[in-house]
This record gives sequence, structure tokens and C-alpha cells, in this order.
Amino acid sequence: MSHSAATAPAVTEASIAVAATTLHVTRGKVPVLRGLDFAIQAGEITGLLGPSGSGKTTLMRAIMGVQVLTSGSVQVLGLPAGHPGLRHRVGYVTQSPSVYPDLTVEANVRYFGAMHRKGRAEAAEAIAAVGLEPQARQKTGDLSGGQLSRVSLACALVARPSLLVLDEPTVGLDPVLRADLWDRFRSMAESGTTLLVSSHVMEEASHCGSLLLLREGKLLAQLTPAELSQRGHSADLEKAFLHIIQDAAKVPSGSPERTVRS
Repeated sequence: MSHSAATAPAVTEASIAVAATTLHVTRGKVPVLRGLDFAIQAGEITGLLGPSGSGKTTLMRAIMGVQVLTSGSVQVLGLPAGHPGLRHRVGYVTQSPSVYPDLTVEANVRYFGAMHRKGRAEAAEAIAAVGLEPQARQKTGDLSGGQLSRVSLACALVARPSLLVLDEPTVGLDPVLRADLWDRFRSMAESGTTLLVSSHVMEEASHCGSLLLLREGKLLAQLTPAELSQRGHSADLEKAFLHIIQDAAKVPSGSPERTVRS
């Protein structure tokens, strides 16, 4: 999908996969997330974009239900984040590969699949989905960094989650691998999976149907790539984001945050 794509359809209550209401997270005395309000539509790719330290990982942890909230709430697939009923419906892929290096690719995926009552067929399907069939019998410790990232993704996919949260899944990958992964993400969204993908690389925004733009723990905007380009007055999405940051800095203290679609 290019940044000239049409505006995403309006979010309705029945189609909301994730909703945050006045979400605040403070660590020690330092605010990390500051009053976030947003809704993520089901069945699309939402990009969580912002520079390092903007609160992306903390927000994903809140969505997964493993982050203590200072105030506010997060609803995931109609349930409070972290609810036991979400255990088999939400997948999370961290930045660092979470696999066992002394096990084969197949053994890793089958191990994680067993936690979700999935068998050999589902493991084989997940391995095929990330293009690792030729490496299925190799130990993960012998794989490249890009292949390890794919193993972690397969371990999340084997559960067939309704929501998949990915923390900077393309970091360190070459352009060919990045393009291949985004193709796979798009196929998953087309089959009904909701994806939340974090990145600090604005170039990747063009692959998403919707964007959450974070800066210093605040949600600057929720919009489509086309809206970002229009609002930021540039076809270069990085320049457009910088324009929005500069524009937000001009908002007087106490003025309402512009956190919805323009």
C-alpha cells in the first residue's frame, strides 16, 4: 500500500480490536504515556511510529496486559487487556528473538504451538507462512539474524492469533527481507488478522492502513498514510511527521491534543 492510498474506513464499535481511554503510565516519577485515547480497527495493519523513547514498547506492553497502568484503560478484542480469555487470541513478537537456539525451527514452533493446543499441521503452516520450510530441521542457533526474526514470528503465528503485536520486527533486516515480511503482514491482514507494528522508520508507514504517531509519550495523531502526507505537506512521510511534530510544539500549553484523524 502506498502513502497515496484512500482514507481508511471509519471505525465502528463492532470492528474495534484495541481501544485505549485516557491511558497514563508513569514509571517512578517519569510520565511514559500521557493520556492516550485511540481505537484500532480490526483486520488492518496499524503502524505505531515514533522515535526511540517515545513510549512505543510501553504501549505495546499495556496492550498485552503486562504493563501496570497509572490510570485509564485498554480494551483488547472486547476484554480488558491481560484478561485470561485473551491468552490464545493475542500474539506478541518482541525485538529480540525469543527462541531456543539448541532446538530446530520446527521444534521451537511446535513447542510454542503446544501451549495453544496446536499440533504438527499448524506448526508446519506457520513455518511455511514465514518462508522457512527449507530451514525447518536446522537448529535456530545456526540461522541468520533475519531468519531468527522469522522463527519468532512463526512461534507467534502458530497460535493463529486474532491480534498480532510486533515490536520493530524489521530492525536490522536487509531491504529484500523487509519487503518480504511486509508482504506476509499484508496477507495476514487480508485474512482477518489485526496487526500492530511498531517502527521508528517512517518509510514503513506507507505499508500500513492506519498510523499512531507517538512523541514523548503523547499521541500526536491517528491517521492514514495519505492523511499524514497531506497534513504534513510532504510526500516524504518522514518530513511530514517532522512537520507535525513542529506544528504540535506550537500548540499552547493546556490546549487539547490533536489525537484523532484530521
